Amino acid sequence: MQTIGAHPPAAPALDLDVVRAQYAPATTYLNTASSGLLPARAADAMRIAIDTMAQGRSVDSLFADVEEARAAFARIAGVPVARVATGASVAVYTGLIAASLPEGAEVLTAEGEFSSTINPFHVRGDLKVRTVPLDALAEAVRPGTALVAVSAAQSADGRVADLAAVRAATRAHGARLYVDASQAAGWSPLEEYAADADYVAAVAFKWLTCPRGTVFFVGPADPDELTPVFGGWVAGEKPWDSCYGPVTELARSARRFDESPGLIAYTGARQSLALIEELGPAAVRAHDLALADRFRAGLACLGQEPLPAPGSPIVSVPEIGARQAELRASGIEVSNRAGNLRASFHLYNTAADVDRLLDALAPDRHGRTLAPGPAGR
Repeated sequence: MQTIGAHPPAAPALDLDVVRAQYAPATTYLNTASSGLLPARAADAMRIAIDTMAQGRSVDSLFADVEEARAAFARIAGVPVARVATGASVAVYTGLIAASLPEGAEVLTAEGEFSSTINPFHVRGDLKVRTVPLDALAEAVRPGTALVAVSAAQSADGRVADLAAVRAATRAHGARLYVDASQAAGWSPLEEYAADADYVAAVAFKWLTCPRGTVFFVGPADPDELTPVFGGWVAGEKPWDSCYGPVTELARSARRFDESPGLIAYTGARQSLALIEELGPAAVRAHDLALADRFRAGLACLGQEPLPAPGSPIVSVPEIGARQAELRASGIEVSNRAGNLRASFHLYNTAADVDRLLDALAPDRHGRTLAPGPAGR
C-alpha cells in the first residue's frame, strides 16, 4: 500500500479527443468533488433504459449492466469481483461495518471526516469513537483499537491520507482498516490500497463520473466476516429464487451485501466505468494533478495560499468560499466548504479552465479581490 498523495511516475497522455467526444460542459466546471459530469455514452444509455421502462419492455439487460459495472470497478480497484458489492450509499456500508463491532469496541477516525464515513459508529451509542488529526492517525492506533475509518482523500480540503502508515499501524495492533475512497476512486491508484484494506466503500458519481445512486463496496475476503443485516432478495445466491420468505442461501460472495440496484443509474455506470478504463486511470491521474499544480502555482503568484493538500486534485483556498455565488454567476462552478473555496480538477478540465478561475480571483483594476471583507461579504 502506497501513499496516494505521492506524484506518480510518468503516465501516458490523456486521450483528449475521446474526452472531448464525451464531455461538453456548459460552464467552467471545477466541482467534481461534489459531483462528476456524465459522459455522453452514459447519458445515452440511461435514456434508452428509461424508454425501456416506460414502454414495458424487459429490463433483464439492465440487471446485466449492474454486473458489468461491478466487474469494471473490480478491475479498476484491482480486487476480485467476488469482493465487490453494489449499493447506493456509503453510509449503509459504514452501518454494515458498525453493526459487526462488539459493544465497547474502539473506532479511530480523523477530525473533520465526512459524516457518511463515521456517523453510524457514533449513533450506535455503545462504541468508543476516538477522533484525532488526520496526520496523527497512524500513530494514534493502539492496542484495543478495533477499527480505523478514514477517507483516502478528505472531502473538505483534499488532503490525502498516508494509508501505508495507517495500514502498517492497524496490522501491528490487530485492527481493521475501513477506507472511504469516494474522493479518490477515479483519480488515485485505487489498486494500490483497495485489496490491502479490510473494507473500502466509494460513491461513483464523483471522480468515476457515474450517475448518482451508484456505490461500490469492497468487502472482506471472507464474506462471513460481516452479517448482511440489510440483505434482501438480491443477497441470495440465486436472487430470483429468494424473493419470498427468508433468504435460505446467501450469495457466496460480496453480492450478499448488495442493495437492490437502481437499474438506470447502473446502466449509466457501466458506460462511465468503461470510459475510465479506456482512458486509463494513470493518465487521468497525471492530467488531474497537473491542473491542480497549475492552480496552486497561479495562487502563489496572486499571494494566495491554499490549504496544504499535496498530490491531490482538490484545492481549497481559505476564507473565500462565500464568493462561490459570484463565480457561479460568471460561469465558474466551484464549492463553498467550511468557508473555503474548493476547486477540483478532473479529466474534462483544461489549462484554460484553471486560468479562467485564476483570472476571476486576481485583483481587478480597482485593486479588489475575491477575498471577503471583515463582515465576510
